[in-house]
Amino acid sequence: MSGGEKYWYNTKTGEVEKGHRSSWTHLLGPYTTREEAEQALARARSRNEEWNAQDDAD
Repeated sequence: MSGGEKYWYNTKTGEVEKGHRSSWTHLLGPYTTREEAEQALARARSRNEEWNAQDDAD
């Protein structure tokens, strides 16, 4: 992703950060908007549930 400031969700603090400020081990992203970053955990949880369902079906 290039151009413009990006947003990151910090899994340790539960906060959205503008720009890369924390350790990579605690960040999800980058996202183009604050709103996308705020939904990071919900999106990750949803994907994990989908993958688990696929694995169970296989």
